[in-house]
Amino acid sequence: MKIEDNSQVLLFHTQRKKWLVNVEKDKKFHTHLGIIDFNSIIGMEFGQSVRTATDNEIFLIKPTIHDFIMKSTRGTQIVYPKDLGFIAIRTGLKNGSNVLEIGTGSGALTTFMASIVKPEGHVYTFDVNPKFMEIAKKNLTRSGMIDYVTMNHHDPHEGIQNLKDIDVAVVDLGDPWSIIEQVKQVLNGSGGFVSICPTMNQCEKTVASLKKYGFIDIECVELLIRNIEAREGMTRPSMRMIGHTTYLVFARKSFS
Repeated sequence: MKIEDNSQVLLFHTQRKKWLVNVEKDKKFHTHLGIIDFNSIIGMEFGQSVRTATDNEIFLIKPTIHDFIMKSTRGTQIVYPKDLGFIAIRTGLKNGSNVLEIGTGSGALTTFMASIVKPEGHVYTFDVNPKFMEIAKKNLTRSGMIDYVTMNHHDPHEGIQNLKDIDVAVVDLGDPWSIIEQVKQVLNGSGGFVSICPTMNQCEKTVASLKKYGFIDIECVELLIRNIEAREGMTRPSMRMIGHTTYLVFARKSFS
């Protein structure tokens, strides 16, 4: 696949030195590794590389959803990739799913879910902060996911009954238990629920509320990830790791 004018490209040198850019004709990108003239890479294939004036090799990579999320503009803490995959498999998120998201934030989770449910499904996301919604809109547009998302600048506590047939509900609020009754009204039977809870106290109150409203298959998890530094004869775990980011509370709707 060739790089065209206005293509999104990941300029990759190393894991710690990479940039997600919009390639535009007659523009240049300045880095401490040297200048990259966009005219010189338009027409090249993804996967090829160029060398800067300082003789550093830069690979031209087609960005994935992971790249868009990790390089997204952030107004809030994002849900990390280590949690995203488990959210998808645990809730049954798939192409065609209709998703309710309460708490858009910077749109990282919104972007991920839209990339899975498209083109037949849709994400309906709510947030009360206009600044966050604007950041999320920019991130969704950059990743190409905006057409699969309806953004609502609205407090869902004041009503989400205009929605129906929701397959998966995701709640990222400081008080997720406060919205569970409303969520149950729009969620399909056996539909998946997940709450993003930074603290254990939030987990406790959320689980209590889920039980109160008849949810089943309730599970709380925390996921940790540690990289391995693989070098011949010297492989060892990295001294740095992504530890606690959030607790995830899962459940399914029953009609009890």
